[in-house]
Amino acid sequence: MNNFYLPLMNDNIDKEDISLLIEFLSQDKIPKLTNGPKVVEFENAWGRWLGTKYNLMVNSGASANELTMLALAHLIGEGEIIVPPLTWISDISSVLFAGHKLVFVDVNFNNLSFDIDKLKSAITSNTKAIFLTHVLGINGLTNELLEICEQNNILLIEDVCESHGTTFQGSKVGNFGFASNFSFYFAHHMSTIEGGMISTNNWEFYQICRALRSHGMTREMTSDSMKISIAMDNPDLNPDFIFLRPAHNFRSTEINAVIGLSQLPKLDEKNQQRIDNFNYFMSELNQEKYHTEIDIEGNCNYAFIVILKESDLNKRNDIERKLRNNGIEFRRGLSGGGNQMRQPFFKSTYTDFLNYPNIEHIHNFSWYIGNYPGLEKEKITKLLEVLNG
Repeated sequence: MNNFYLPLMNDNIDKEDISLLIEFLSQDKIPKLTNGPKVVEFENAWGRWLGTKYNLMVNSGASANELTMLALAHLIGEGEIIVPPLTWISDISSVLFAGHKLVFVDVNFNNLSFDIDKLKSAITSNTKAIFLTHVLGINGLTNELLEICEQNNILLIEDVCESHGTTFQGSKVGNFGFASNFSFYFAHHMSTIEGGMISTNNWEFYQICRALRSHGMTREMTSDSMKISIAMDNPDLNPDFIFLRPAHNFRSTEINAVIGLSQLPKLDEKNQQRIDNFNYFMSELNQEKYHTEIDIEGNCNYAFIVILKESDLNKRNDIERKLRNNGIEFRRGLSGGGNQMRQPFFKSTYTDFLNYPNIEHIHNFSWYIGNYPGLEKEKITKLLEVLNG
């Protein structure tokens, strides 16, 4: 029987985190457990770590995506949002829920971000934003991409849910777009059980997000001038119950924030372990069998990325069988399971898959495998033996 086991994630929340949570819950006066002072404390700590002025904690990375797209629709109107087909489903659903139009653009193999030439061709006068995904800890930014946004007056939204601590030209990703979204799900770089964050340097956008986080209630805004202006435009409404736009309850809890405050100071050290693991893995991965030309500068990966060069189903199935037989957990298709245009709700809409050759290859011939602090080098070597053998 095989005793070797390499899970996708291991012990992301540790005993120290739980001890601090127990201490918080054991106060003589029972603390407020819904969105409160600990959430604010974590938002401020996150802003200092990331470098952004305004930060809003929500109950998941998916909620961060949805809130961002709703706020954009309110701020600049509905329009076309360019997204990659290699992303998590919440990026796509958030665009649809807010009333925007999806425009898919294929990815490249160098950083798994947009194919720049195809991105240029996809831009129209109705393009409101480019919704970039930093896939599995890989920086998806380039100078050319930033120039495209600036020259066309298009907002850049960064999905950093899988890439806490990844950098571009020495600065953390999440600082380059109009807004950025993070997830604190168990499998990611740090966890608050469930949770997410919206980060921005735009005051008006931040205020709108504050309202939308709580059903759209304007009383959640901290800008008195904005609240007064909205109340004057709606004199028939009680100022305590003015709903800016249809929205849900996206609030987090004090429990999640306490765990976040415990996790955040350890993030940089744990990320360095992930970087060391990933660099060793990529340096030893068979270059003849797998794509190893991925740009790893600034990357911070919580997963090993494996992309087969050949479009060979028999070889793919053989690799998956060997991974399973050796106790190695994996997911095919990288982020979100590959090509999102193949999901049931899009099958009648998108059929021109030959125009998206790179995501099609990734959909069928790639995997991600767990990379986390505490992962023994011997296990990485064993993984390489299985893949290279």
